[in-house]
Amino acid sequence: MNIQYKKIIVALSLALGSPLGSAAITNPVLFVTQVPIPQDFCTMNATFCNHRAAIDISGRGGDLWIRYPDGSLKNLTAAAGFGQTGLQGANAIQVRDPAVSWNGKKAVFSMVVGAPTAQYQVKQFYWQLYEITGLGKNQVPVITKVPNQPANYNNVSPTYGTDGRIIFVSDRPRNGQALLYPQLDEYEEAPTNTGLWSLAPKTGNLKLLNHAPSGDFNPFVDSFGRVIFTQWDHLQQDQQAAGDRNNTGNYGTFNYASETSSTILNSRAEIFPEPLKFDTVSLAGTNLTGHSFNHFFPWQINQDGTELETVNHVGRHELGGSYVDPVFTDDPVLTYLTASSFKPTKINNFFQIKQDPTNPNYYVGIDAPEFGTHASGQIVRLKNGAPSHNADTMTIDYITDPTTKSTTSDGQTPSPAHSGLYRDPLVLADGSMISAHSFDTYQDRNLGTTANPQSRYDYRIRTLKQLPNGKWAADQPLTNGIQKNISYYNPDTLVTYTGDLWELQPVEVKARPIPARLVSTLAAPEASVFLEEGVSESAFRQYLRSKNLALAIMRNVTVRDDDDKQQPFNLRVPTGTETLTPTGKIYDVAHFQVFQGDQIRGLKGCCSATPLPGRRVLAQKLHSVNANPPNPNAPKGSVKIAADGSVAMLLPTRRALSWQLTDPQGNFVVRERNWLSFQPGEIRTCPACHGVNNKNQVNANGPTNKPEALRQLLQYLKSINAI
Repeated sequence: MNIQYKKIIVALSLALGSPLGSAAITNPVLFVTQVPIPQDFCTMNATFCNHRAAIDISGRGGDLWIRYPDGSLKNLTAAAGFGQTGLQGANAIQVRDPAVSWNGKKAVFSMVVGAPTAQYQVKQFYWQLYEITGLGKNQVPVITKVPNQPANYNNVSPTYGTDGRIIFVSDRPRNGQALLYPQLDEYEEAPTNTGLWSLAPKTGNLKLLNHAPSGDFNPFVDSFGRVIFTQWDHLQQDQQAAGDRNNTGNYGTFNYASETSSTILNSRAEIFPEPLKFDTVSLAGTNLTGHSFNHFFPWQINQDGTELETVNHVGRHELGGSYVDPVFTDDPVLTYLTASSFKPTKINNFFQIKQDPTNPNYYVGIDAPEFGTHASGQIVRLKNGAPSHNADTMTIDYITDPTTKSTTSDGQTPSPAHSGLYRDPLVLADGSMISAHSFDTYQDRNLGTTANPQSRYDYRIRTLKQLPNGKWAADQPLTNGIQKNISYYNPDTLVTYTGDLWELQPVEVKARPIPARLVSTLAAPEASVFLEEGVSESAFRQYLRSKNLALAIMRNVTVRDDDDKQQPFNLRVPTGTETLTPTGKIYDVAHFQVFQGDQIRGLKGCCSATPLPGRRVLAQKLHSVNANPPNPNAPKGSVKIAADGSVAMLLPTRRALSWQLTDPQGNFVVRERNWLSFQPGEIRTCPACHGVNNKNQVNANGPTNKPEALRQLLQYLKSINAI
């Protein structure tokens, strides 16, 4: 443990990017306490698979607390009649994810109620959404369950929309089909949430905003009206199936016949994207390097679920801390993307994002390892995150020392610069900053026993102060420590814990201006095509809504962002447009092919003939939409790329999708590396296949042509009397 930083007694004012001032905390701070759980895989503070309420991974005995400016504390859940001390039973609770309303007078949070009342008693528990009022020091708090939320599913990370709706994360199946529960992630095939949801509590109107095959985390509405969140992007082939194929594992992977079927096929085939690098069986005889993809990055979406993309279209080239291989082995102009490329400060992940209220252009978060630290690590700041900024101008500032990004190896002495591990950073309205913090710098593990667990970590909410080297470190705790005597059945063992609880997830209790609601609008080139073809945009959107369809438009798919040299970038449409650099192989692109995320991958495990619960998403050729113009002798689920390089295609909604460009023979040339989803009635325009941030591969601006493919689609739909 790095003891020296326990002696720091200086207050912080962190007006991130502004001069530093007072560290006084002028508004109440809401936070949660939780019993420490040392293990860090699929537990409630892990990087992923953190949404379940099972007793062994979430514990019991935590509470919702408020700390007032005078330093006094109130246990809000206890004052409202929830929770208990000692042996946790039917009235036991655990609490997480508080978020304050726009007027600062109430909060929404997640809570699980109940625990096994006897050893070996197995019960199913779920996180559900609750609201609390009466946050004032002299008020009596009242807690009510949010009505009409998905029952018998885990609903976590709620936040208030601007229209009375609650936006949250849930593991409810994408379409409510119980056969698909739980969704399994694309990495370890562990249970994951299904994405972002939106609920109108009074009416029960429920919408899936974003279908995420590996999960979404910690959404909030920023001052610009965008929903900002962390998405786990892991669009790669199944590593368990690759292990089975290469005899390096025994996972029992297989495919189901369809999402609606329980029929098991004698197949584990995958068709998108390319195989993993270690899958030598699948790569044999190809010109493919092998593909891996993994990061937790900042995303944005409108509150109605439209316009999903990474924040300002930022990506690996601007932020990513890992390398990316060139896709083909026989094209020497394709290059590696390395961590040192382009910008000196990089991040691997961006967890627990919050906007700086003193400078809305800045967003703070945590870059942390995926395992061993409960998603705690280095506090970082994303600059130029306002919608007006181009992704090429976005940069990362290291707030705490770079050593805090990782852990100290067991048996090694911590670096003197390592001030501990941080999570849940929060810039307050007065410019000061607080964070949950642990002084220990090693990976967490149980230093005790199953019956008497002891974590290495001592998370307390602390202010920060600036060090002589310009970095920031933990300073004063906001409390004197909150102790509790807790025991619960896990369910096989009676777990007992006495001591300080973890303090996590602080939020400031104050009123904030309600931002204007964002509405998607059609860009001028596309609007001109609608006008020239005599098609009403509003009527067309209504047609899309009636069919649960969206329209994706790309103006010129031969154009690529200038930084993306890992995939082919000398592209031409046969007998049509081309965007070519002076050197390198030229690739013809003729078809735009879409893949939909179907939950058809199952597991039996090493030693069972019975499938395990849940299914992983696999990319399948688009088969749920047949309204596009015919494209004979072309890849299934594709449309023809127009001579001007444009694409217009009707797509299914509220389901993860990805796509690729193929040559005339149907061989892939360029692939999308993320999953995206659309809303009924959405018309989404992208200037290019990999949208141009600043300049394209020939140092020109993004395309502004009126897409000929859109004109052809509208003419086709009119010819069959669809519109």
